[in-house]
Amino acid sequence: QVQLVESGGGLVQAGGSLRLSCAASGRTFSNYYMGWFRQAPGKEREFVAAITKNGGSTYYADSVKGRFTISSAENMVYLQMNSLKPEDTAVYYCAADPYSRLQRGFADYWGQGTQVTVTS
Repeated sequence: QVQLVESGGGLVQAGGSLRLSCAASGRTFSNYYMGWFRQAPGKEREFVAAITKNGGSTYYADSVKGRFTISSAENMVYLQMNSLKPEDTAVYYCAADPYSRLQRGFADYWGQGTQVTVTS
């Protein structure tokens, strides 16, 4: 079992930045692919970013490429979000998966989510 706890969400103006953090506990962190998803009101949850077990490779949704950066250290995963837009407003979820399924929307473990609101 893996427990994931997100933090760092909040209210920011368009063009601003936020850094989300996800603390993982439980099983060995290095055994999991880690990622971020988001869900806006009335929309389905969508993939945002993922990082491989060893942190060597990262993957991004086209909508955030060049603006968001995923990174990991020890039992933490981060999502640095720059040049935020109102359409980035959503609940952001941290996810962990022992297989490389995150980009397809699947994960064994999910956090409770943190709200990000971007005002114009």
